[in-house]
Amino acid sequence: MPAPLHSSSRRRALGALGAGAAAWSMPALLHAQAGAAQIVVVGGGFGGATAARYLRKWLPAARITLVEPAARYYTCAFSNLYLAGLRDWETLGHGYDALRTLGIDVVQVSADDIDPVARTVTVSGGERLRWDKLVLSPGIDLRWDALPGYDEAAAEFAPHAWKAGAQTHLLRQQLQAMPDGGTFMMVIPAGPYRCPPGPYERAALVAHYLARCKPRSKLVLLDAKDEFSKKPLFLEGWKQRYGDMVEWRPLVEGGAVVRVDAQRREAEDAHGERHRAEVLNVIPAQKAGLIAVRAGVVDASGWAPVHAGNFASTLQPHVHVIGDAASAAPMPKSGSSANSQAKLVAAALQAELLGRDAPEALYTNTCYSLIGPKHGISVAGVYRAQSGTLVEVPGSGGISPLGAGADFRSAEARYALAWYESICGDTWGV
Repeated sequence: MPAPLHSSSRRRALGALGAGAAAWSMPALLHAQAGAAQIVVVGGGFGGATAARYLRKWLPAARITLVEPAARYYTCAFSNLYLAGLRDWETLGHGYDALRTLGIDVVQVSADDIDPVARTVTVSGGERLRWDKLVLSPGIDLRWDALPGYDEAAAEFAPHAWKAGAQTHLLRQQLQAMPDGGTFMMVIPAGPYRCPPGPYERAALVAHYLARCKPRSKLVLLDAKDEFSKKPLFLEGWKQRYGDMVEWRPLVEGGAVVRVDAQRREAEDAHGERHRAEVLNVIPAQKAGLIAVRAGVVDASGWAPVHAGNFASTLQPHVHVIGDAASAAPMPKSGSSANSQAKLVAAALQAELLGRDAPEALYTNTCYSLIGPKHGISVAGVYRAQSGTLVEVPGSGGISPLGAGADFRSAEARYALAWYESICGDTWGV
């Protein structure tokens, strides 16, 4: 028979037993908490849909809800091909059935308000969704007050087409109706904005259409910047393929537009010169989507500041912001960036809820642009968190070489098509 324990020995033994029991039960407790966790993702684009998919994969017992009002999401990526008549509209659309089959609750309503204290999302109709963790990927809104003369009503005459949908169709209709010998004019803002090389790819593919269908026409770019993504490659490609059809006027030459008259298709530049066109494409300044403002995660810049290590909001606990709405320089605002950020956030939430070490904060971006159907260019980068900020990993990325031959450019065009199919499959499963 064992000797009785003195009281001090008994306390030590019971303490050890209790510690052992706690250590034994902690994984089960954490898994139970993770299983009971309710995670809401707002926005079904490249960022939000990817986040929902990987959260379901890595937290199989948690409840994952994706809030997205559209039954099909149409990408801005490759919409310039649609404008140029090189791609059918429905090839840009992606549904959510594949996500539903994974057990994700896809709620097709709009998110109208967020209470970060009560941890609720109020959706259209008034229902409130409770959340333990919230991932916001609301994309952009347009700054309708940034350019005198350009507001939402003006966009019906001078479309922006910077959100894929009705505006994209309108711009294509105007382009097709433009007479041969007319001018297609673009107004390009200072950054940051969604898809930094997007305006210049649009110029290239519109020029491709004009060269085939309206060869006496002109394309003018009035730009509020002197530098832009892949500038040397675009300038080289425009000249090679379209000669003098594309005229780019940078900031230093008065390219910044200070006022527009949308009904007259007229833009006034910083020198007071007025430019008229048959088609006027105004890309306005941008900011984070409205629901991010209502969530309290947006600062005076108009964007949502985040912690570099996990894209958690610096302003609201338990909220992560990814994609175009996040302030994440030097990462560009792109579908590829949003997809990468979403995976890191999903991994970070898995680690937090299961009591594991946080993942290393590494992100990637790959951006292809088409100057013609068989002329592709690209840029790629890898980013990491360092001393609380995002930095590009030296030597990790790269840009297409200048002076490359036709075979090289054609190969990059094929890679661009493959990239689009791959990232869409990874995001929506289709």
